[in-house]
Amino acid sequence: MSDARDAVLELQRRVNQSVIGQEQVVQRLVITLLANGNVLVEGLPGLAKTRAIKSLSQALESEFRRIQFTPDLLPSDVTGGEIYRDDGTGKGSFEFRPGPIFGNLVLADEINRAPAKVQSALLEAMEERQVTVAGQRYPLPDLFMVLATQNPIEQEGTYPLPEAQMDRFLMHVHIGYPSDENEAKVLRLVRSEEAGAAAAAEAKIPQQAVLDARAEIHQVTAAEAVEAYIVALVVATRYPDRYDGDLAKWIEIGASPRGTLALDRAARAHAWLDGRDFVTPDDVQAVAHDCLRHRVALSYAASADGVRVDDALDAILKQVAVAA
Repeated sequence: MSDARDAVLELQRRVNQSVIGQEQVVQRLVITLLANGNVLVEGLPGLAKTRAIKSLSQALESEFRRIQFTPDLLPSDVTGGEIYRDDGTGKGSFEFRPGPIFGNLVLADEINRAPAKVQSALLEAMEERQVTVAGQRYPLPDLFMVLATQNPIEQEGTYPLPEAQMDRFLMHVHIGYPSDENEAKVLRLVRSEEAGAAAAAEAKIPQQAVLDARAEIHQVTAAEAVEAYIVALVVATRYPDRYDGDLAKWIEIGASPRGTLALDRAARAHAWLDGRDFVTPDDVQAVAHDCLRHRVALSYAASADGVRVDDALDAILKQVAVAA
């Protein structure tokens, strides 16, 4: 076991201690971090979306920035902008003042409460790891990830994210209610925190551990049969009429090539976390829903019948066979 993997597993353990009963969500956050991607966490208010992301930043050596998205937010409130500096001689100049996007872990809280123009301000940063202001490009840190939270779009006062931005998220993770047992643990944990019972201070996981982990994940291999399986899953979302059942009636738009790349990157990170240097079909299946659910659009008929994207993905995983 490498030092980098030891450090990442310790990072995951610490976040799980702070966020009770959401082990899969925490694992997805770590996978996204290792895969150098961005993650969208969706769930009803009060389900520890923000807490999970803040806990990750508190355990990792990083600069944490939070952007609270509201209807009156401006794009420059996210990216930053130029301000005029008067030197007292009448020969002032413009100086760039970085916005909150210039951090390592950027929490875009309730991202669907801002209009599309503001949401789109994140596109360049998420895809190209840079921001362009007044024709000048400003690079973002090597360790950079947007961690966005979203309440379901049925909630009042929200704006659906544009498809171009949804596709920039490596994963779209759903967070649900904890079990009865875990809810009792949450109650005791929060009560302890409110009473001021501070946990023993632990050294933060260094950034270099994540960068080293990424280098090791690049060495994780995928056999041709696994690569063919990844491609077949994505192609099935585009041409569902090739398969039996209601898939052709359910799916309106399939996943883009970014879906293929996301499956590959996330599956390799999943395999590495499990201590393997090769990808198996089980790794692909483990991350398939989170990598594809925001890249597949259902038809009106499917929505009217109460069919969810996850239902369509379940059917695809059942019907697409692994190449021999």
